[in-house]
Amino acid sequence: MLRTGSIVFGLSAIALIAVPATFNGLLGLNTSPELEWAMRMIGITLVALAGNMFSVSSRGSEASVVFSGRVMLVSAFGLGVLTLLLPVQLNWFAIAYSAVGFGFSAAYAWASRVKA
Repeated sequence: MLRTGSIVFGLSAIALIAVPATFNGLLGLNTSPELEWAMRMIGITLVALAGNMFSVSSRGSEASVVFSGRVMLVSAFGLGVLTLLLPVQLNWFAIAYSAVGFGFSAAYAWASRVKA
């Protein structure tokens, strides 16, 4: 699950770095140079997160994988909630992006129960 999550976060990171205005538009946000800069900063942070998730999933102990999965359970749920709280009218992309966060959170919860 961490490996799959790292790929999804990695793809989001690439989009945020390469085409932040497009990402903002898909979310229904009015883009600006300041917001695009902030999205690129988030993208760089997601590169680090995705790399760490991949590293833990492929090289970490079972305990570190379980711990990281639990952290991601909370983080993915938070991503879903924050996406639904966008200060604009929700559109199909925002709802789908939120669903991805909730889906990963549920998957991490399920995997955590199996590993417990």
